[in-house]
Amino acid sequence: MYLERVIRFACDAHIGQKRKYTNEPYVIHPMNVCKLLRQHYPDATRAMVYAAILHDTVEDTHVTLGDIADEFGYDVMELVEWLTDISVKSDGNRAKRKAIDRQHISEAPFEAQLIKVADIMDNTKDIVDNDENFAKVYLNEVRQTLDVMKPDVKEQELWCLTSQQIDDGMRRLV
Repeated sequence: MYLERVIRFACDAHIGQKRKYTNEPYVIHPMNVCKLLRQHYPDATRAMVYAAILHDTVEDTHVTLGDIADEFGYDVMELVEWLTDISVKSDGNRAKRKAIDRQHISEAPFEAQLIKVADIMDNTKDIVDNDENFAKVYLNEVRQTLDVMKPDVKEQELWCLTSQQIDDGMRRLV
């Protein structure tokens, strides 16, 4: 029942938003991230599951970290905070902003990093399949992001599969 509340919250927050390449309701993406996390890391905590569903709400909607804390607790809010990009346009070009965000996620706890890996996995397929030019930039960025993950994250099946997906995408685009 509590999971349904998290899903409803994410649906309401992302209402009207669409995925760029598929035109599906945006909330499909965080649900996919949650599914990948649970499928490849059965020990995911309640906070990890909820944060996976809510990971883009602060970055892409009107929702604040305070809203997340009030609704779902500090542990969920803390993970969402780690998953929210901290760079802003005034930080410079895309490469500079991504370096700032990569440094941020490199300092994140295991739980947040593993959710980020699931996020990368779900985004990679859509981007490689639909935007060859951007995919070349994106795959390089996410390869660098995977490389800064903690050693215990790199030991996880999800990290290995995502790393392979990125390598396959790079080979495909050569």
